[in-house]
Amino acid sequence: MVQKLEFAAGDYVVYPAHGVGCIEGVETLSFGGSEVQLYAIHFDKERMRLKIPVMKAKTSGLRRLSSKDRLKSAMETLQGRSRAKRIMWSRRAQEYETKINSGDPVSIAEVLRDLRRPDDQSEQSYSERQIYQSALDRLAREVAAVEKIDENKAAERLEEVLKKVA
Repeated sequence: MVQKLEFAAGDYVVYPAHGVGCIEGVETLSFGGSEVQLYAIHFDKERMRLKIPVMKAKTSGLRRLSSKDRLKSAMETLQGRSRAKRIMWSRRAQEYETKINSGDPVSIAEVLRDLRRPDDQSEQSYSERQIYQSALDRLAREVAAVEKIDENKAAERLEEVLKKVA
């Protein structure tokens, strides 16, 4: 059974748990007499290849890169006031990880906004820095892919937006 393909080789996509990847192509594998089509996706940053069944692509959260409007919303979110809740860190950290792994740029921007510390404020804990860096990397990769700029430039731009708020 051949399915309609939503993505083609060379398309940049976002897989929620890993961020931006590039479709290398579609492969067909045989399992017990039936054939399954798989998207082969390469994630440069993690030096990883992932194969996702074409029929499971939507339910797995695989999507095209965000529109410029969606990224604009993420940038506006970065400029908002921190909404860090006064709950235990372990619980907040779990919520932040969930937002990052959602793959949604606005949710990731919320994590960055909430974890950003002005230079004159207390030092972040190791786990706060880890989550902050993870969110920054994930959002920077998508910004870089959409705007066709270097990932480091995208990260610098995001940090500049955050500094203006502080």
